[in-house]
Amino acid sequence: MSTPDAIAADEAEASNKFSFMAAVSKTPKKIQFADDMQEFSKFPTKTGRRSLSRSISQSSTDSYSSVASYTDSSDDEMSPRDKQQTTTKGSSDFCVKNIKQAEFGRREIEIAEQEMTALISLRKRAQGEKPLAGAKIVGCTHITAQTGVLIETLCALGAQCRWSACNIYSTQNEVAAALAETGVAVFAWKGESEDDFWWCIDRSVNGDSWQPNMILDDGGDLTHWVYKKYPNVYKKIRGIVEESVTGVHRLYQLSKAGKLCVPAMNVNDSVTKQKFDNLYCCRESILDGLKRSTDVMFGGKQVVVCGYGEVGKGCCAALKALGAVVHVTEIDPICALQAW
Repeated sequence: MSTPDAIAADEAEASNKFSFMAAVSKTPKKIQFADDMQEFSKFPTKTGRRSLSRSISQSSTDSYSSVASYTDSSDDEMSPRDKQQTTTKGSSDFCVKNIKQAEFGRREIEIAEQEMTALISLRKRAQGEKPLAGAKIVGCTHITAQTGVLIETLCALGAQCRWSACNIYSTQNEVAAALAETGVAVFAWKGESEDDFWWCIDRSVNGDSWQPNMILDDGGDLTHWVYKKYPNVYKKIRGIVEESVTGVHRLYQLSKAGKLCVPAMNVNDSVTKQKFDNLYCCRESILDGLKRSTDVMFGGKQVVVCGYGEVGKGCCAALKALGAVVHVTEIDPICALQAW
């Protein structure tokens, strides 16, 4: 038999062998999903499409609280600045995404307290003395469960606090709600616009019958705003605490220009910040951010880390633990030798 004839015979045999599958595929049984259709009909037609698409598409990147907030799309569409919200005690001196998330935020703060024993010990030791009585602190930091522990510690020691967010993406909405419920004037929510950002800072500074005498800043935006918009308030500030490279750079600029008439503390260059936060915290937070934003495996990836200071050391350790092939660039010979 010639080769073409052999191929034709094989094809005919295979066709006969699997002909029953073709018969089955031609007459599929129609399956009714009556129960499923009834379930779908329960969703409100006005908001169902948007709330479902938002919760599904963003569930991998948003926090639990942010996804939960999409269940009521009418609230999601409305800016927090346009909402009328009050705490259970009747206070409305705040602006958060959803005050109803306060209970969940309280649980997150309580979990963070377990990891922040120094602040909790300070509360127990000094809250009876109220060493910060008279301090009116306006703050602008990331609003997370950990920052919540700090803010509540300041309040427990006698300070009055008003707060805004230094980053438009990092705010945990449920934590902001929990702080507002306890009486802290918080103006922050995840996904602020630039106009919202400056509006929140202004509201934190410009409270009714309240004038700050201390600034706790992360990035220098709050200090810059007070300096530019409220010069009379700026002159009466007793102290500034700044915890970022950018903010410290701004303070040095003010100092060189002879305009820093306020005592300022450079937290960014403190030993604990450099040796603990930069090394141990950044190696978790930076990698966590990369994994959330890229959603890829790092095992086997070729990764370049620019710089082998404390932050670089922590990141390299985390990347190596994930199985990445790590390359380091460094201009300091000692740090380069450490990396090698």
